[in-house]
Amino acid sequence: MSIQTDAVIVGAGPVGLFQVFELGLLGLKAELIDSLPQVGGQCAELYPEKPIYDIPAWPVIGAQELVDKLIEQIEPFHAGIHLGQRVEKFERRDDGRFTVVTSAGTEFDAGAVIIAAGLGAFQPRKLKAKGTDELDAGRIHYRVTERERFRGKRLLILGGGDSALDWTMDLAEIAESVELIHRRNEYRGAAASAEKVRALAAEGKVRERQGIITRAESTDDGGIRFDMMDLERNKFSVDGDEVLVFWGLAPDLGPIAEWGLDLEKKQIPVDTEKFQTSVEGVFAIGDVNTYPGKKKFILSGFHEAALAAFGVQKYVYPEQRQFVQYTTTSPIMHKRLGVADD
Repeated sequence: MSIQTDAVIVGAGPVGLFQVFELGLLGLKAELIDSLPQVGGQCAELYPEKPIYDIPAWPVIGAQELVDKLIEQIEPFHAGIHLGQRVEKFERRDDGRFTVVTSAGTEFDAGAVIIAAGLGAFQPRKLKAKGTDELDAGRIHYRVTERERFRGKRLLILGGGDSALDWTMDLAEIAESVELIHRRNEYRGAAASAEKVRALAAEGKVRERQGIITRAESTDDGGIRFDMMDLERNKFSVDGDEVLVFWGLAPDLGPIAEWGLDLEKKQIPVDTEKFQTSVEGVFAIGDVNTYPGKKKFILSGFHEAALAAFGVQKYVYPEQRQFVQYTTTSPIMHKRLGVADD
C-alpha cells in the first residue's frame, strides 16, 4: 500500500530537512528519502565536526550540531523519514500526482516531488597519485569524524575550498604542524577564510604550499611523503603523519538523471520563483539545482526551500488562497508549531 503525502523530498541533508519545516508551516505533509543511513547529507557523512560560520545567528556551529537543530525544528511536523533507500521508480501520473518507489519497495503517492539531493550520490574525489596504493590507507582521510585523532600530528591538508580552509584553521590549534597544499595560489573558499589562513601562515602556525603531487610513498616512521612540483616546476617533498583530502565531491545524480528532467552539467535548471524544474510538480533546491547567479551556500538552499514550499502548495492545492503568515504572530502558525496557548 502506498503512502499518501503532499510532497516527497529526495535528500535529507540540511536543505531537505528545512524543506520539511517550510512545508509544515503551510500545513503540508512531507516524506523524506535518502540513500545514506542517517539524515544530514554531506554534513553528517563527510564532515560532522566541521565548523560552519555562515549560518545566521550562529557565529559558529558544528555541521552535526546544525543537523541536530534542524531535526529538532521539524519535530512538530512528523515527517516520515526513509533512510538507506534510493528512488528506483518515478512516474508523473495523468492526474498530476506522482508515484515514487524506493529500492526498499516503499511506495509513495505524492502531490509533488522536491529534489534536495545535494550533489547526488556523492563521493569524495580520491587521491590517485603514483604510489598511493602502497600507502597506509588509515592515514588518508576524506572526512573528519574524530578531531582529537589529529592532536599533536603533522598534517598534510590537500585542497583550496571551504572544507580545506575550515579544517586548516581548526586543526592548526591542536596539530604539531599543518601544511596546506593547493594546486595554485588562489583559494576557492570564502575570502574571509583564506585571509585567516594566510594570517595563520604569517604567524608560523600553517605552511602554505602550491603545486601538484607527482608521487606518494611511506616514510620510515610510518608517515607519508609527497614528492611535489611547484608552479615553476621546481621539485620538493613534504612529510606528514596524516593526510586530509578535501578535493570536493564527484557529482552523480544516479537514477534522478533518468527522470526526464532538463539537465545542465549534471545539475537541474529551475526557475527562481518556485524553484520548479522542467517537469511541472517537480522542484529542486540546494546544490543539485542551477539558475543564473546560483551560489552553493546552505543559506541559499534555505531560501530556496521557503519559496519552493509556496510553489508546492500552489501545485498541489491550486484553489487554495496563498498569503504570508508570520511565525511570531500567526495563531495558525503557532498551532502548527505546537506552541499555541491552551
